[in-house]
Amino acid sequence: MADNAEREELPEAPDVAREVFTGDAWAKAQVFAELLAGPGVVRGLLGPREVPRIWDRHLLNCAVVAEVLAPKVKLVDIGSGAGLPGLVLAIVRPDITVTLLEPLLRRTVFLSECVEELKLDNVEVLRGRAEDLVGKRYFDVASARAVAPLDRLLSWALPLLREGGELLAMKGERATEELAEAQGQLRASGVQTAELVSVGHGKVEPPATLVRVVAGRAPERDHKASRRRRKR
Repeated sequence: MADNAEREELPEAPDVAREVFTGDAWAKAQVFAELLAGPGVVRGLLGPREVPRIWDRHLLNCAVVAEVLAPKVKLVDIGSGAGLPGLVLAIVRPDITVTLLEPLLRRTVFLSECVEELKLDNVEVLRGRAEDLVGKRYFDVASARAVAPLDRLLSWALPLLREGGELLAMKGERATEELAEAQGQLRASGVQTAELVSVGHGKVEPPATLVRVVAGRAPERDHKASRRRRKR
């Protein structure tokens, strides 16, 4: 009874949601909001107090990341959880292909049910960790939200990115601090650039802050390539 008393009602979508989720994405976003507020809360993927903020803090905040996505990219969402931001990006950008990577079974079950309910043919759900895909799969973009500090996230994401691929890490108030703390690892990883990017101006308040890291050729990859050349 206590749980039922604490459960909040899902508010109506704000007007700006119709500007962000256009065409078929609008209906899918509405259904996903209901799934998050219902099964997502019941199964512990989202706290009940987050229900009133599903649209502004979660769906819209994730959707605006699409502003910096190139067309038709292959994206892996690391530690996808309830599908934030990966599933939202798949909804708002049907031209991209999205891999939702999540180690916990109860979460992958929820994600698979959402993909089926929303009829998303541009999404796959994989149960596992980033380390499981190293050397097996490469992506254009890796996204992550509230998964780990940047230094740890770099070690997971960079091995999955092709040269020139991008890590888009959704960060909050500590974005500048985390970027500064990771400078040593960024240099050692051979990245091309690392910067803060602000998205969603006029759509979410405050705008969402991303740490965008462009992968280069890591030193260890260069070393392996030179060894192969010497053998020839």
